[in-house]
Amino acid sequence: MGFLDNLKNKGLLAGDQLKTKVGQFKSKDFAEASMATCALIAAADGSVEPEERAKTAAFIASNDVLSVFNAGDLRESFDKWCGKLTADYDFGKIEALQAVGKLRGKPDQARAVVGVGVVIGGADGDFDPDERKAVREICQAVGIDPSEFGVA
Repeated sequence: MGFLDNLKNKGLLAGDQLKTKVGQFKSKDFAEASMATCALIAAADGSVEPEERAKTAAFIASNDVLSVFNAGDLRESFDKWCGKLTADYDFGKIEALQAVGKLRGKPDQARAVVGVGVVIGGADGDFDPDERKAVREICQAVGIDPSEFGVA
């Protein structure tokens, strides 16, 4: 059984549960943190390749979990974060993690945004080591133990 299957079986990524959680947190901070997370996963290897960016954007637009947000707003935010990571990866990463860090102290929102990152990371069926590292950094930004998501 694969890593993502294990998480699903533990109930951490059950689609309906995650969608319900995301729907509860329909706020600008949560949407920004979610798109910063998606961009961090897309850039997990240190750059945002056009193919990875397009694939992640398509996934965001079609993902049922994120459907509670306006697709145009999500696209604009995702593009903004990808642009920051492309222009200067190190500073873009710091800014993106700061946006995610705004959910620190809001454990339900923090767990939901980490869940979004795990879903994006595994969307292509290959949750690679760089993507796992990005999820660990996201966990650290929000003060959640990465082992809760199996990425410690």
